[in-house]
Amino acid sequence: MKASQKLGSYFLVGSLVLSACGRPTPGENDVIRIGHLPITHAAPLYFTKEYEEELLNGAEIELVRFSSWIELMDALNAGRIDGASVLFELAMKAKERGIGISAVALGHREGNAIVASHDVDEVADLKGETVAIPHTLSAHNLLLDEMLQREGMAYEDVNVVEMPPPEMPAALSEGRISSYIVAEPFGALGVTLEAGHVLYQSNEFCPDSCLCCALVLRDDFMEEAPELADQFVEAYLEAGVRADQQTEESLAAHSNYLNVTDEALELSLGWITYEDLSIGEEEYEHLRQRLIEMQLSDQPPTYEEFIDQSYFEEER
Repeated sequence: MKASQKLGSYFLVGSLVLSACGRPTPGENDVIRIGHLPITHAAPLYFTKEYEEELLNGAEIELVRFSSWIELMDALNAGRIDGASVLFELAMKAKERGIGISAVALGHREGNAIVASHDVDEVADLKGETVAIPHTLSAHNLLLDEMLQREGMAYEDVNVVEMPPPEMPAALSEGRISSYIVAEPFGALGVTLEAGHVLYQSNEFCPDSCLCCALVLRDDFMEEAPELADQFVEAYLEAGVRADQQTEESLAAHSNYLNVTDEALELSLGWITYEDLSIGEEEYEHLRQRLIEMQLSDQPPTYEEFIDQSYFEEER
């Protein structure tokens, strides 16, 4: 049913061509270029930047902001950035297509609200209505399918559209859509603007959390600058611990990268956690199987092929 969704158009053939320019050796120019979208799911990156003098020992992280996942993936695939905080499913598709990237940590856990208009009281009310997701290859699409299945509905019972996350609250308020599932802070923004209400939270369908966003690095970056890569990931994990603390300092750091009201930001951060950013084999395998079941991927990479959990070995 979803096979007709044109996934191939999102990956340009040119993205498979690696840049001919070599990366400077560690110490020559220790700048790590990491792509992101302005969402709370990328908060560990923001805190790595905020505290880079303390955490990176002289190295620098350059955060490269993108307005869409497609633009970000094109830059990552072509080697114009060293890594990214990205939708897990998009990164898996890139790996399946031969792009040399590895996932080294999660971006967050939880924090994916299903927001519906005020005249939608239950899932059954969405039959025949329009539901927005940010991308077909996303945890949000999988969550939608899971929710519909549990209510005895088919995916085709709703009209699914892809929409840029910043447009979703307004689209809900104007009646162009009846529901949306998206990364934060846009769920919280829709609620605080009174455009809609929370129908469900993602943890009600995935008690062990759904894998949504991941920090991925290019393999050539890790091979050419292993010490710098190690230093960055360790700093990122420490930054995640700091991002999880809802202090005034933490809220101020988030506000430097997210253009939302304090009310929406506080609500959003109450739905999300950055405490455990390790990628478990069992939860990853569940994601692989769901992508296959929904005909979104033929041969998604295995845990061993895609996940680098060396940074969590001591914890395990």
